[in-house]
Parts: sequence; C-alpha cells; structure tokens
Amino acid sequence: MSVSTFGGVVPPLVTPLTADGAIDLESFERLVNHLIDAGVDGLFVLGSSGEVAFLSDADRSLILSEAVRIAAGRVKVLTGVNDMTPARVVQQIRLAEAAGVDAIVATAPFYTLPNQAEIETHFRLLAAATDLPIFAYDVPVRVHNKLGLEMLVRLGTEGIIAGVKDSSGDDVAFRRLVMANRAAGSPLVLFTGHEVVVDGALLLGADGVVPGLGNVDPKRYVDLVAAAKAGDWVAVRRIQDELSELFEIVFQASGVSGEAAGLGAFKTALAHLGIIATNRMSPPVPALTGETVERIEAIVDRAGLLVR
Repeated sequence: MSVSTFGGVVPPLVTPLTADGAIDLESFERLVNHLIDAGVDGLFVLGSSGEVAFLSDADRSLILSEAVRIAAGRVKVLTGVNDMTPARVVQQIRLAEAAGVDAIVATAPFYTLPNQAEIETHFRLLAAATDLPIFAYDVPVRVHNKLGLEMLVRLGTEGIIAGVKDSSGDDVAFRRLVMANRAAGSPLVLFTGHEVVVDGALLLGADGVVPGLGNVDPKRYVDLVAAAKAGDWVAVRRIQDELSELFEIVFQASGVSGEAAGLGAFKTALAHLGIIATNRMSPPVPALTGETVERIEAIVDRAGLLVR
C-alpha cells in the first residue's frame, strides 16, 4: 500500500468498556461509525487513548478484528503495537497482521532504556519482520526517549518507516523534522498528535493529525484540515479556537492521574453524547464522577455537539 494514501484526520480511538469492565463492542461500533460518518480519513486503534497498556492480547485482538470489520475498507486502520522489546513488538505485529490492519504504529522500546542506536536497530528489526507500513510513534512522555531527527529521516529515506506520529509536544523539533523531511524529498508522512495547535502544525507542513479529542468532535477536525487544504487560514484559526475551548474538558478533574483526567474526559463526553455507554476506565484508573462530570458535560453542551 502506498504511504501516500495516509494522511488527514486519524483519531486515536478510545476503548469503551461496559459497567463490569469488559470490552463494549456495541459502543465501539457506534464510535467507529461516528468517526467514519464525520469524514475521518483513518482510525488509530490501540494507542495511548485506547488504553493499550491495560489490555490483554485477547482484548487487543478483539478490538483489532472489530475495527477492521466495522471499517470495512471505508477508511484505513492503523494500530499501535507497543511493547518493551523488538521480540515482544513482533508478537503484537502478528496480531495486527492477522486482523488485516493497514499499518502499524510503534514506539521506541521502553523499560530497557535504549540509546538512539538501539532504537534505530529496533525499527529495522520490526521492518524486517513485516510488510506492513510502519509509523514511528514519538511519545517521550511514555517511553522516556525522543526519536532523533536524523534517524527518522534516514529510516524514511531507506523505506524502513513510512512516517512519524509526533506526540512529543516539541514544536521546534517537529518543525525541524518537517524541514529535514522536505529537504530529503518527503519520504515520511508526518502526523501531529496535538489537539490545540493543529493549525500551526498544518501550516508547517504536517500531513495529518491524530487528535484524542477527535473522538468527541471529529467533524471539526475534518473541517479544519479541509480549510487548511483550501488555504482558508481564517477558518482554520476559528475552528481551532472552537476545538481549544472544547479541549478544556481535560482540565476539569483534579487529584487524579493524567490518564483519568484526559482519557476520562473523552469517555465522559462520549457517554454524555450517547456514543458510548459508560465512562469506565481500565483498572486501577477511576472513572470521573460528580461535579467533574457536570463541568465536562456543560463544556460539551456549549460546543453544540448534541445538536450537530
């Protein structure tokens, strides 16, 4: 598959759970169709927003097969294959291949504390193990390593990786990556994982966006990218401001982990919209409750999502 078919809006799906903690397949199907109906270009399952670290291999396989089945070729399905070492990541790749996904998204190894040379070898080993396109997932907050600029461009030029999902939050580094990629002939498809400065990333030259908030309001992200392609930067700024106001949902909780505050806010908003049944999180992360839920619901209502 040509990497030129990747780009645009690719939300990282949350993983809905039932009240007793099982994978909620009915809610998952509603979520997938909610996103596709809004015009997204792809689905990213088993990422950080999908609580991948909490899921068993059986649950991961179930989610992958369901995502591919529901998407039914309407959009590309990308999946995270996060694990600690190359051998373990290859096991996750086999699950992805069996499900029929279109591409994989891999972080650097973690827990083992690799240096940049070992990270590069890691990606080369993954490429040797599969024919699926590989996107390097740059997420230092999770793996405590920033992927090196020269390494990424080199791996792209050699066809080892197809692109990069940049969730580093380092806008200077992202701009340097865009410039270096362009100078090398643009071998990499570049996604930003930002929610609130997508306008800037697109202006720099990003090929797409992977926004967690896109679970809640995919249509505005689709509109934002379309406006950027049309060169209507006034509309881009207006839409980004609206999304930034909605993103305030992630700041409503206090005294809980970032996992509970951020992903919990997405799930709470989706439950309020009737797209998923509950805002339950994977143990030991608590679901948001009480006044926090009320504040999130008020922000969602002000965004006009219930009547869109």
